[in-house]
Amino acid sequence: MSENFPLQRLLDLAHERTDDAARRLGELIGAEQEDDRKLTLLQQYRDEYQARFMDAARAGIGPDAWRNFSAFIARLDEAIEQQQRIVAESHDRMVAGQQAWIAERNRMKAIDALSQRHDKQQARKEARRDQHLTDEHAAKLGRNRKDG
Repeated sequence: MSENFPLQRLLDLAHERTDDAARRLGELIGAEQEDDRKLTLLQQYRDEYQARFMDAARAGIGPDAWRNFSAFIARLDEAIEQQQRIVAESHDRMVAGQQAWIAERNRMKAIDALSQRHDKQQARKEARRDQHLTDEHAAKLGRNRKDG
């Protein structure tokens, strides 16, 4: 009978940690995409509002409306800058999550390689044991024929 892999618990833990890192990476990718989507919406809204401002300016607007348009566009620009920082931070977290997943996967692969090597050694031991039993059985049959 073959021996159990002595590091099986460690291999199971490595699989769990790799799965957790993959799940976390998926969440981070989703968050980055959502943050990027918000940035795109803000930029589109700013472009649309800028176009309305330009149309209104061509048609002729008063100083108060001009200040209001300008102030709102400035606030949109601030919101866009803030969202760009959020997207950059989100991207950094996603890259870190990617690196964490790769590290966990590499650990798991290393332990899995040890497990496979262990399984091959056990199979060779089993094959030698089977061959030995077969040889003994053949020798015993040969002796029985001589004696009989």
